[in-house]
Amino acid sequence: MPEKSFLERTRFVLTVLGGLYAAAIGLLAVPFFQSHVLYLNALRFPFFAKFDTPEKYGLSRAWFILSDQYYQALPQIPFNLDDHVYSAVERHPTILFFHGNAATRAFSARVMHYEAYSSRLGANVLAIDYRGYADSTGTPSEQGLVTDARAAWDWLIQRGAKEDDILLVGHSLGTGVVSQLAAELSDEGLRPRGIVLLSPFSSIREVLNTYQFFGLIPLMKPLAMVPYVPSKVIVRYACTGMLTLFIREDLITKALIHRFDSLGAVPRIQAPVLIAHAEDDWDIPHTHSVVLFDAFLKPYLPPLDLPEGLSVTQESWEKFWAQREAWTAKRTELLTITKLPNFGIVEQFEADGRKVVFVKTLAGGHDYLGVQEGVQDFIRTSFNVHRLTA
Repeated sequence: MPEKSFLERTRFVLTVLGGLYAAAIGLLAVPFFQSHVLYLNALRFPFFAKFDTPEKYGLSRAWFILSDQYYQALPQIPFNLDDHVYSAVERHPTILFFHGNAATRAFSARVMHYEAYSSRLGANVLAIDYRGYADSTGTPSEQGLVTDARAAWDWLIQRGAKEDDILLVGHSLGTGVVSQLAAELSDEGLRPRGIVLLSPFSSIREVLNTYQFFGLIPLMKPLAMVPYVPSKVIVRYACTGMLTLFIREDLITKALIHRFDSLGAVPRIQAPVLIAHAEDDWDIPHTHSVVLFDAFLKPYLPPLDLPEGLSVTQESWEKFWAQREAWTAKRTELLTITKLPNFGIVEQFEADGRKVVFVKTLAGGHDYLGVQEGVQDFIRTSFNVHRLTA
């Protein structure tokens, strides 16, 4: 009897947990709940923030942070920073910073980014909150966030900033915003100084596929056992020598109203790019950055026709391996790979007049990757933001 009782209790607990999981997944299909889970804009850390007094958060009177070099060169402490915006953007590059979900521009981890970029990189920083965040009105949406980002870009241009003096920096959800903004600017023939993607993702759909609670428990794995979710999975031998899953549009994808398809925006982006990701990121695996970097590299590699079907002829197999060897040789020729002890690995290539860099660090987690001095140094050298002086 005790053994039966234990089994019954176990079955009951599993049933309850299964029901809660099913209910949670079902709610995610409802646009209202999906938006709140994705943006988490209701979590307004720090609570009761006074956005009209940035001094409270260690800044000097504004959410447009002057380059420290410019600020230190002033004869006295400025009381109206608006008078210095035009001069500052003329003399120093400006970082337009787009934060991730939850919290606000006053969150301590984000303020650390502004201060580091102003002092270590000598850049101005414009920090904004999207619609629905902090003291910004409205409701967040994918197009709404991109529109807000464009408004911030236009604000800088209207105050005299040159497009090649603006560096777009996005973190987490902000990388989805930056990718769409960069693609939009490229479509218009505008080219910022560079694009920095900190802890990026390839798309929201792939975030769902790879997200694990506490870095251990897969969010979507149980759904793999449910028919039509996904509807079909195709297994193919990828050119890296590993098995890759190509998942056709499924019920989950159809239910997504906010997609932030950064991978789809890659072919349109023409500006130089730096991608940075930490191996110990529990929120978004660094494999997302690998996919994005490979997408930037792909146009410069020879074609690779993967054998299809269950019946593969000797001729098609030999053709595939010949193409693979050519692909590998070209990739080796293009890439410069640097291993830095106790820091990580840096891969980069140059083509069509731009550089694309991938910095994979050993540490940094998700929220503090951008404040690592090593990452800042690669931003500095990749985009030459340290040579403009006041």
